[in-house]
Amino acid sequence: MEGTGGEAPRLDLLAETEALYRETAEDLVLALKGLRQGQGDEVKAAVQAVKELKAALQMVMDERTRVEKLRKQVAGSVSGGTLDFDAARDEIGRRLARLRDAGGGG
Repeated sequence: MEGTGGEAPRLDLLAETEALYRETAEDLVLALKGLRQGQGDEVKAAVQAVKELKAALQMVMDERTRVEKLRKQVAGSVSGGTLDFDAARDEIGRRLARLRDAGGGG
């Protein structure tokens, strides 16, 4: 999605993080296959892939937590902003009665 007015396009961080997680998992699987086939140089790649996988997983979890928090905030502001029309009618009636009482019949 492109930004407007020369802005850089906005990234879907959750989708990007999940893609990174998937790529890192694939690297890890390839490194493990190499280890099983006796390629000792794959150990370093496997260790790096595990580190990247952990970091990507943490990013995904953090982003999901943020998204869920925002959803709850939005849901709270929508449901918390409802009007009680019965209470509003009662208050208006009380204020009108006070005005009538204070008016002195004029």
